Amino acid sequence: MSELKPADKLAAVADRIRLAAENCQRDSCEISLLAVSKTQGSDAIRKLFSAGVTRFGENYLQEAQDKQARLGDLPIEWHFIGPMQSNKTRAVARNFSWVHSLDRLKIARRLSAQRPDDLPALNCLLQVNIDDENSKSGVKPEDVPGFAAELTNLAGISFRGLMTIPAASRDYATQYDSYRRLAEIYASLRTDHASCDNLSMGMSGDLEAAIAAGATIVRVGTDLFGARN
Repeated sequence: MSELKPADKLAAVADRIRLAAENCQRDSCEISLLAVSKTQGSDAIRKLFSAGVTRFGENYLQEAQDKQARLGDLPIEWHFIGPMQSNKTRAVARNFSWVHSLDRLKIARRLSAQRPDDLPALNCLLQVNIDDENSKSGVKPEDVPGFAAELTNLAGISFRGLMTIPAASRDYATQYDSYRRLAEIYASLRTDHASCDNLSMGMSGDLEAAIAAGATIVRVGTDLFGARN
């Protein structure tokens, strides 16, 4: 069987998003697709961009910068979605529109100070360790309100919501439970934070559960690009 073309893969993912939204009485237009392009080559990104994807998420800074240099002719919206060390913040602040993986105030303060004045505010999502896994980064659920309050005092960045990577599971009910708990935290934050308007959750294997729980951004890699190299 021949490999599906990028446009066909995108159509299949778009259909999944549409059906998942219909099943929970949501408008699929409320849900943005972020193509997770880590370990994928710039040619693969270019093909998927030509098919209609404009938002790409990268986990590794050096790899991302190499691709940004090769793809500078395309108006791609770059999202940083991986762990971030202090020595990476300046490059992230200068070269990305979104950060999904903010989990330390020290990093937030550095991004704030290093965001160039001629760029719009850097959109930041707090990564929440919703299932309290030692192997995962993220703020503890109980610490989210205080962290969010601190962010509102920082120039150059905008607090836009929450992100999570839950414990791996193939069981829909388990997937949904993790995402529902994050959605409850998100709903409580929106009362005090008008800019908090995004939930980044759901990947190739569980985007239906994430959308049912309220995801506004789904991060899809495998179903768009195929298995990672």
